[in-house]
Amino acid sequence: MAENAIEIEGLRKTYAATRRSPAKEALTGIDLTVPRGSIFGLLGPNGAGKSTLINILAGLVVKSAGSVRIWGFDQDENPRQSRAAIGIMPQEPNLDAFFTPRGSLDVQAGLYGVPKHKRRTEELLELIGLADKAEAYARSLSGGMRRRLLLGKALVHSPQVLVLDEPTAGVDIELRNMLWQNVRMLNEQGMTIILTTHYLEEAEQMCDQIAIINHGTVIANDSTANLLSRLDSKTMVIRPDGDAILPAMPEDVAAEAMPDGTMHFTYRTSTTPAESILAAVRAAGISIADVRTEEADLEDVFLSLTKS
Repeated sequence: MAENAIEIEGLRKTYAATRRSPAKEALTGIDLTVPRGSIFGLLGPNGAGKSTLINILAGLVVKSAGSVRIWGFDQDENPRQSRAAIGIMPQEPNLDAFFTPRGSLDVQAGLYGVPKHKRRTEELLELIGLADKAEAYARSLSGGMRRRLLLGKALVHSPQVLVLDEPTAGVDIELRNMLWQNVRMLNEQGMTIILTTHYLEEAEQMCDQIAIINHGTVIANDSTANLLSRLDSKTMVIRPDGDAILPAMPEDVAAEAMPDGTMHFTYRTSTTPAESILAAVRAAGISIADVRTEEADLEDVFLSLTKS
């Protein structure tokens, strides 16, 4: 059994020219592997190619070149098996307004060829918190409830891989917490999760590994910890014991006095020991009431890699 849930090699997608727009190469040669059992983050700015990649995985967009294997099944050689191995929770609701949640799940299961005696409709309604709304028309559901139903539809055929496309965009905290609780549970049961999100703090907390796409190509693909270590800058925040003037610092240390009275010293851990900053502060005759450090987060890494 392959170690990877998804294997992508040389994936390209070019959209043909139209009257209104020239031809566009959305993906320029993607090579990407997603380990089985991981929570994998797929990040990138708007227009980077994330949606095109997800739609190719879902079988909704035909690739121009390259190969895609999902759970060991080649998308060209075994299209039905590869499609059955993946579930997609789309960003935009695609619900029939006149179906109930129970009806929507049953119809979706039927589309995947799940026999009636193997359907998990009641179990999924409980999982997504819609058991009490099972017979309500979809048009009467709140936005958050519709998002929950999208998750249920993605799970009807018990896929090995679940793709969540901006699942928490515009939802309240309660729904976000419920969603992540379900995601962690599914992952603990062995399901591989692929997450796209604009909430970088969310990706930092949830994902084992993260790939960043920009201009149709992968510009970073590493563990979350290794990505964060790419920026070796830290900021030391010192609160003086009383009024103090910002002391002189070495050229490689950026010093700034803040309105709240603290002093911020940003430095590179690879070249500047923290003790040298503390020594300079003490040499200036400043008594320190409090000191703490702030490390780079995923947003800093993301911006540094996609700023071009």
